[in-house]
Amino acid sequence: MMAANLNRTALNAEHRRLGARLVDFGGWEMPLHYGSQLEEHHRVRREAGMFDVSHMLIIDVEGQAAREFLRHLLANDIARLRGVGKALYSCLLAEDGGVLDDLVAYFLGPERYRLVVNAATAEKDLSWVNARSARFGSLAVRARRDLAMIAVQGPRARELYWAAQPEARAATEGLGVFQAAELPADRVAARTGYTGEDGFELMLPGDRALDLWQALLGAGVAPCGLGARDTLRLEAGMNLYGEDMDESVTPMESGLGWTVDLSGERDFVGRRALVSRPARAKLVGLVLQEKGVLRSHQPVRSAHGDGMVTSGSFAPTLGCSIALARVPLAVSTNEGVEVQIREKWLPATVVKYPFVRHGKSLVSLPV
Repeated sequence: MMAANLNRTALNAEHRRLGARLVDFGGWEMPLHYGSQLEEHHRVRREAGMFDVSHMLIIDVEGQAAREFLRHLLANDIARLRGVGKALYSCLLAEDGGVLDDLVAYFLGPERYRLVVNAATAEKDLSWVNARSARFGSLAVRARRDLAMIAVQGPRARELYWAAQPEARAATEGLGVFQAAELPADRVAARTGYTGEDGFELMLPGDRALDLWQALLGAGVAPCGLGARDTLRLEAGMNLYGEDMDESVTPMESGLGWTVDLSGERDFVGRRALVSRPARAKLVGLVLQEKGVLRSHQPVRSAHGDGMVTSGSFAPTLGCSIALARVPLAVSTNEGVEVQIREKWLPATVVKYPFVRHGKSLVSLPV
């Protein structure tokens, strides 16, 4: 039985009406699936699905010092966002270079930025942001718990969103990937996601979320739960906080070195530690060569030493088991390793991830 004090999104009653299996996820009562996780996964890869992601926290950072503050706070450089509506993926680091969280930052206008952080780390992140904002001048940090967030993902996602909300098409049709547009009534549509498919992440007042959800449902968008979201993001080679990265590892040890901007002399939180702390391991993709299912915390052994699966699952698009794993630096692509599944060591091949993009396999599959 789930705890009675779980947080609930504005769509909780709707999830119940649709027969969702609800689970405790980071202190939130969230839908795992609505009947078939497998069908939901395939709907996103082939057509369009939608996820209630209102458990994630939206934080607005505004004021004359907002840009300067975020350049100090984030490992990626917010100054790269030279046009209104641009978005940036970044890590939030501890002083020792460990990953506190990963997030997306949006440039909404002069002196106006928005961060979207993970649910499980939301309160920790907010405290971290507030503590470090104190020494900056004109700055306001607002946790937008009044907002909901719905992700519409899949090859038909944009088309069906426009069918549900035709008035939004003019403002969103020209958006490139990792761009956002502000819409009337405190709404934002961002061409971002966590599935490896096209689509939008839609931020809007919580009291308007049900109308949008039901309009999308009427347009043919399938409701999807956290189960499908996890297999989709794994196929897309996207990290999950608390599994593939956490405070014990740096971005360089988590396949996220590309999100760290060390150019110039910008003094961001964690920079000095990253410069003086060489990576001790790296993140790779694995494809299991025999029947079985890869899961987090399974031991990996190679000719170069031991490692560990950080997250793994059966991949519905590929029809085999895949994983992300942290292994010694000397391990190379296409090298054979072994993974301990229960009492057996089974062969796996090291591959470059992502495994899937836009519904297509990017890796060689077991024969």
